[in-house]
This record gives sequence, structure tokens and C-alpha cells, in this order.
Amino acid sequence: MIEAIGLTKRYGSTVAVDDLSFSIRPGVVTGFLGPNGAGKTTTMRLILSLDKPSAGTVTVGGKPYAQLASPMREVGALLDAKAMHGGRSARSHLLCLAQTNNIPASRVDEVLGIVGLTDVAHKRSKGFSLGMSQRVGIAGALLGDPQILMFDEPVNGLDPEGIRWIRTLMQSLAAEGRTVLVSSHLMSEMENTADHLIVIGRGRLIADCGISEFIAGSQRQAVLVRTPQPSALSAAIASAGGTANAPTDTAGADGEAAIEVRGLTQDQVADLAFAHGIRLHHLSTSKVSLEQAFMELTADSLDYQANQPGRPTAFNGTEA
Repeated sequence: MIEAIGLTKRYGSTVAVDDLSFSIRPGVVTGFLGPNGAGKTTTMRLILSLDKPSAGTVTVGGKPYAQLASPMREVGALLDAKAMHGGRSARSHLLCLAQTNNIPASRVDEVLGIVGLTDVAHKRSKGFSLGMSQRVGIAGALLGDPQILMFDEPVNGLDPEGIRWIRTLMQSLAAEGRTVLVSSHLMSEMENTADHLIVIGRGRLIADCGISEFIAGSQRQAVLVRTPQPSALSAAIASAGGTANAPTDTAGADGEAAIEVRGLTQDQVADLAFAHGIRLHHLSTSKVSLEQAFMELTADSLDYQANQPGRPTAFNGTEA
């Protein structure tokens, strides 16, 4: 388990991580999300004692990382895929890591096989693509067979097969009872990989919940209903604390209308209709993606916002 309590990091007047508290549980893949500049990488560096917190604490397996007797056997991490000497081969790079952590050389060959680099193990890494470098970094994280694993943007540079492979690997590691923390900007991939989310913005916690709960918190999430009794259903929804838009698409002699319901789940709407004897001709939940929910819930935490297409910046008639 990874646990942070009141974790804070300041660089002069800049607060990169601001009173952050969370727990990363074993047995699930936890996605670590946030806009650029949110403090994700800084938080991961604090977990690994690469930076010292200005306030608060963070522990891995109940201890600060710096106090672990055999760090690579307890925590494996990939923060920078290119953090290796270009003149070394993948095998020599991993062998150096193994020797400094009392890990047998046989494990080096084992992890090279796991990440699919056996055939290029003796080639110099300076000729590696980003995807190949990612695989070496992942092999390094796996080297000590640790119970806690951290990956910062592990799918960068990977092709579709590689993305599917790392997704399956992380899920299998979690299924073994390991703690897996992964950050990524690819929302579609996180939606397919993670079980739980920790979302931060400007160094502060925005959400700590399961993916379905996070998406359900989006204002875009709605229950779609068609009923010949829109007024009765709208009144029942209001009494239950939900909201229903004005009926639309009225058609037919029975006055059937389409209604969007917010604030209630699909099951709650169904139960309300049954309790009030209201007929429904259609009932479904609108599909909201993780990306849509993420963009909505982090909109106030963006440090950089580009102009939207079709809305150019005004030209003042001068050029530099």
C-alpha cells in the first residue's frame, strides 16, 4: 500500500502538491490522473523519496521509501523511459541495476522475456525507439519482483499491441495482489485499464473513487426516458430530488415525450415510475466517457487552455 497524509511540496512560491492525502490499495490498478502541471510526477517523486516533502508524509508498505532495506524488491518504478546510458545494452543496463540490489542475473533474462526484448537484449539502447525504451523501463520496474509498482505514462511510444500488452500486464499484477499505480493522459486507455482513480488538479485532490463513480459524477450523465405521462414522471422525479428537462419530441395521441433525468440513477427512475404507476416506453443511461467526465471535472484546474477551433484570437493589426 502507498499512503500519503497531508503531502505538500513547494518550490519557492509555487505549490506543486497541496495537502494531498490518499491510499493506493493492493489488488487493483489505480489510475493517477490530472491535467498538465497538476503535480502527478512531483507526487510520484515524493513517493520514491527523490524529492523531500515540504509538509506531510508518504509511505510505501508502511515506511518512507528511503528507509526500505531492499528498495527494488519492494517497489518498482518507471518515471523516465530514457533514463539509461545510450552506450549500454538493455541487458547490461538491467544487470547493473540487479547487481546493485543483490538480484540474480537470471532475473534480468527473465524480465527481458516478459517485456519482449530478448532478441535485442545486447543492442545499444541509443538506437531504441521510445516504445522499446519503455519496455526496458518496465523490465527495470519488474526486476526485483516487487509488491508495489508505479508507472508514469507507460504507454507513451507503444504501438497498439504494446498498449494492449502493458494493460494486460498491469491488470495481471494487480490480480496477484500487488499495488499498481499508473499515470496517463490517455483517458480511453485508463478507462479500459484502471479500477480506481485518484484525480488531482493544481496539486489538490479532486476525486478518489472508482471509475464508474467518477463518471457518474459528471453533469453530462443523464437517464433517458420516453413516457406517455411526462408531467407525472417529472413531478415524481422532482419529489425524489432529481431534475427533469422540459419534455421534448412529443408525439402521438398519448402525448409521449422524451425526458432527460439528472441526479437519479436508471434504477431509481425505474422504481419511481413503478411506485407511481407511470408507464415507460424507453429507459436508458446516456454514455459518458472517462475523457468527457475528466474534462468536465478538471476544467477549473487547467493551467494552459488553447483557443477553441473557430474562435481565433483577435488580431490587432500589427506583427512582431
